[in-house]
Amino acid sequence: MASDKDPDYVEQSDLTMYPPTRETPEKMSAGRYLSTRFSSLKPPMDRVENPFTLLASLTRMNWLMFSCAFLAWTWDAFDFFTVSLTITDIGETCNESTKAITWGITLVLMFRSVGAIIFGIAADRYGRKWPFVINNVLFIVLELGTGFCQTYQQFLACRALFGVAMGGIYGNCAATAIEDVPEKARGIVSGMLQQGYAFGYLLATAFARGLVDTTSHGWRPLFWFGACPPVLFIAFRLCLPETDSFIERQRVRAAGHNVGKTFISEGKVALRRHWMLLVYLVLLMAGFNFMSHGSQDLYPTMLTNQYNFSKNAVTVTQVVANLGAMAGGTIVGYLSQMFGRRFSIIVISIVGGALLYPYGFVGSKSVIAAAFFEQFCVQGAWGVIPIHLMELSPGSFRTFVVGTSYQLGNLVSSASSTIEATIGERFPLPSKIEAGKTVARYRYGIVIAIFMGCVFGYVILLTFLGPEYKGKDMGVSHDADLEEAAGHDAVEAAAFRSGGRRQGSDEDQMEKV
Repeated sequence: MASDKDPDYVEQSDLTMYPPTRETPEKMSAGRYLSTRFSSLKPPMDRVENPFTLLASLTRMNWLMFSCAFLAWTWDAFDFFTVSLTITDIGETCNESTKAITWGITLVLMFRSVGAIIFGIAADRYGRKWPFVINNVLFIVLELGTGFCQTYQQFLACRALFGVAMGGIYGNCAATAIEDVPEKARGIVSGMLQQGYAFGYLLATAFARGLVDTTSHGWRPLFWFGACPPVLFIAFRLCLPETDSFIERQRVRAAGHNVGKTFISEGKVALRRHWMLLVYLVLLMAGFNFMSHGSQDLYPTMLTNQYNFSKNAVTVTQVVANLGAMAGGTIVGYLSQMFGRRFSIIVISIVGGALLYPYGFVGSKSVIAAAFFEQFCVQGAWGVIPIHLMELSPGSFRTFVVGTSYQLGNLVSSASSTIEATIGERFPLPSKIEAGKTVARYRYGIVIAIFMGCVFGYVILLTFLGPEYKGKDMGVSHDADLEEAAGHDAVEAAAFRSGGRRQGSDEDQMEKV
């Protein structure tokens, strides 16, 4: 064991595995930590029941919480893609170029981090319910507002504010859906929740076909329609209570001297103990978002520009790819319960890297199969992320850390398509004539393969070096941060008030003797 004077001395709480029954691991040097990266990667091979049995273990309230969170996350993605699917139409209305309208997407990505911070702190302090409700009220107002925009300036303002709203939903949905779920079912629930993003894209594609340019209002009905379902989500959430995990945490805070001061104290403790871990999570999520955007954003352009796919062929390929994404996220999330979070991410990333050649170099309709399995791998790795982030995050700031790390990673990766398009100009192809105009063509397939190869390597390396807290207790009974902030007596008092007794307490030890 290294001494406090050792320059390589670090806290294990920032770096290595939480045993399921401990919240404050022992300390170790950086050298010793790195030496455990191979051994800790060994799959635990925990016994996992079949998925239907696992899903049956969820209580009625677990299902209601998950359903509400899944719907909100799905519609968050739907609202985001409404602009992506109507860029040309909006540009014609605002008399602006396609490039200018894409700034609306960039602003959303930039302001999502602001929303994650604001709504994340609010959810950790005041509960999951009311920040969720306010978040969805903003969705309603801003989607309606976007549909009524008459000028480019109004459009940019609405989308910037929409970015704040969008940034607040992910962490809240992850906490609402997962933190009360039985430990053995966390993996499959995580995978199912994450695929709300792909499902939202599918819904946006379908409704865009039915609502855009089918009335005299052009693209606007898609946004007006997008503002309607959140009304139902608000009503749904108002009928549900707070999560048990948050109620338990609030009970501890109330048992202390002051709820607000205890919360602030928790923040100081979490920042002091886990700052290194927070930096790691942002870097990890940057890699994951590069993986997602790098494999998806320029892919339709590659199909049409390089391989001359029709719009219908592109749509079919994208739908099949998203079906692969939903299957991969659910299956790999489920398997991570057996093989571990890090091992699952690394293996599926290696497979995804091996599939890059057919994904980018097959120019016939057979590429549909490659698209299915490539997105199976990309979103398979993503399926582990909700529960991996939840287990890694300090308990008192779970919503804030999950949402903020995700959105900061998204911000870093927002230039993915621009980077790929710029590199693509170095690989020109003979031009083609479309509608009497000369269209430049590029070998985007090789660019996507090179870019994604680097991203997969980055994700594999960072996941290998990082920690895994699989099986972490999400209650207050093993939360050393909360105990330091609120005091041991407050934790014990809250445990007895809830009708239980804290594991590891003196009474428990006496009973074991």
